[in-house]
Amino acid sequence: MLSYQHLYHAGCIADVHKHAALSIVLSKLAGKGKALHYMETHAGRGVYDLTAPEAEKTGEAREGILKVLEKGQWPKKHPYFHTIRETKKKFGTDYYPGSPEIAHCLLRPNDHLHLMELHPGEFFALKSNMRARNIHLHHQDGYKGVLALSPPENQRGLVLIDPSYEIKSEYNAAADFILALHDKWAEAVIILWYPLLKDDRHKEMCATLEKTELPKFRREEIIFADRNAVRGMYGSGLIYINLPAGIEDTLTQSSKLQQL
Repeated sequence: MLSYQHLYHAGCIADVHKHAALSIVLSKLAGKGKALHYMETHAGRGVYDLTAPEAEKTGEAREGILKVLEKGQWPKKHPYFHTIRETKKKFGTDYYPGSPEIAHCLLRPNDHLHLMELHPGEFFALKSNMRARNIHLHHQDGYKGVLALSPPENQRGLVLIDPSYEIKSEYNAAADFILALHDKWAEAVIILWYPLLKDDRHKEMCATLEKTELPKFRREEIIFADRNAVRGMYGSGLIYINLPAGIEDTLTQSSKLQQL
């Protein structure tokens, strides 16, 4: 949807869940091996000013990353916090890294970032924020763009899928895209984020993906609010396909720090 702007929600607890997990997986993949191709279907603007009027209007960052930093419970060497420190150095103390900047902080110069964004305003900001020789920006539908680039030559990479889910059809579209992507690029590590809402729209999508028996499949969900007391999200979910071995415990520990 072209009306969605993530700046209103940047740094929320769902972002913490998603970005902490992404950092763990990327650190593992970038630790060794040939060049990596990182692709995003919905890149947004890359980095976010948490003092912007849009961010302050919702206050979600105050209940998300700002509270997490204040509590100081996470391991100091966690790759997620490395990316936060690097973003503050580069952009300013009030800035928060979106997934493109997280990938840029953790990946190597010989790795490639392919960032898809259809919203014209967000793409304009993305061009301003994300500049490097190994960053490739695409102003187009993310699903079509990623499929067109898949598989890369060395078939090593990660695809992050993070739609807005503003309309019900986005759930089925995400599942259909994952199945099409896996058919083209079976080796790709895939991470799908989804919200937990009262109407449980995510359940059909998750069931579709689970019954296909995709390789190295993992599903995790965190609950950060009483579903009966909130109008919007009460939790956050992630699905992984081809999850690299050896990081399951780290992902579990990170998730536990974010539970209600």
